[in-house]
Amino acid sequence: MGDTLTILIAARDEAERIGATVAQLKQRFPEAELIVADDGSRDATAAVAEAAGALVLRLPHRGKGQALTLGERVAVEGDLLLCDADLRGDLSPLLDGEADLTIASFARKRGGGFGIAKEAARRLIRVASGYEAEEPLSGQRRLSQRAREAVFPLAAGFGCESAMTADAAAAGVRISHTGLDLEHRATGRDLAGFLHRGRQLRDILLAFGPQGRSHRGLRLPLVGWVIGIAQPSVLPVAAIGVADDLWSGEERGFRAHLDKGSTTGVLKLVGIPAYALLRTRSVSGALLVGLAANMLNQLDTKPGRALKAYLALAIPLRAPVTMAVLLAPYDLREMVMLGDSGSNALGAVLGFRSVGKFTERQRWSAIAALAGLNILGERTSLGSLIERTPVLRELDRWGRQPA
Repeated sequence: MGDTLTILIAARDEAERIGATVAQLKQRFPEAELIVADDGSRDATAAVAEAAGALVLRLPHRGKGQALTLGERVAVEGDLLLCDADLRGDLSPLLDGEADLTIASFARKRGGGFGIAKEAARRLIRVASGYEAEEPLSGQRRLSQRAREAVFPLAAGFGCESAMTADAAAAGVRISHTGLDLEHRATGRDLAGFLHRGRQLRDILLAFGPQGRSHRGLRLPLVGWVIGIAQPSVLPVAAIGVADDLWSGEERGFRAHLDKGSTTGVLKLVGIPAYALLRTRSVSGALLVGLAANMLNQLDTKPGRALKAYLALAIPLRAPVTMAVLLAPYDLREMVMLGDSGSNALGAVLGFRSVGKFTERQRWSAIAALAGLNILGERTSLGSLIERTPVLRELDRWGRQPA
């Protein structure tokens, strides 16, 4: 292993324990740089960690995986030791051996639930990579530089460890486990414990679903498919969007997709209007739905932007808003992404609602307006237009987290 070691801790509301954790680690690894990625703590976690001698990154609350990803970016090249904020025990054995990813198993089991989250993680790792994980959820891990390059950016939230193991195994990274006498604050079989493990299970399941990269390069779950489930009338549109999310290439814009010929973008260009034509039995309906879907997709370049545009149009059209309202806080806080599946589906909802409410003449007026916006988006960017317009820029930034 390399001589350079960085210790990285993601912490949220750990003021009572982070000081002792940092002090213990600095005593055992005096030459290592110790970074605490403070995940939007509401207490004095950052101040306590800094006083104990850690380099602290004060971040908005996005989740454990996002905090570790941003912390890893400021770490120097070399070995990386990940550690939970409330850990007690000696992690130095993790630095032994030739494996690129060494994972600590707790020699003594304390607390915990019924093992549902752990078993789900173990099975998903097996399906994704063929690897049989001994300890899929442990946050105590040592990664070589090779392992870092294979697994970062990490999956979002509490899904980061299980997805890390699967990514490392799929990349051919050498993995080993070692049992250590460690302890941390255990969750029990009470309401708080079950809620925590429920969030953990949710994040694990999302970590093995469709993934996207945000404008910051964070790896986030694509959850736009839930729009199709909530609104079955646009489920085929959401499904086409999922295909684009999973298999799209580097092509951007109609012209690039048409020049390439066989792309998921061409599938959207043909499939969405064709489905709308089948449903509306109208050329104007097909065009209106297709253009609305693409317009909202062009806006989905920053957190919350497409959802805000949808809500602004859905209210006068009396289109359903429940799912958009529920997703907005997570999208704005960069915990999830709509992706093409979500933005196309929401645009199609607006299109179908317009078909039902507009006269034929109003449809063609809306088609002309949407065509103009789509052409403008092809030539420049609807996002850049928003950012150049003061009122729109402020509305666009509202609720979004700082860098």
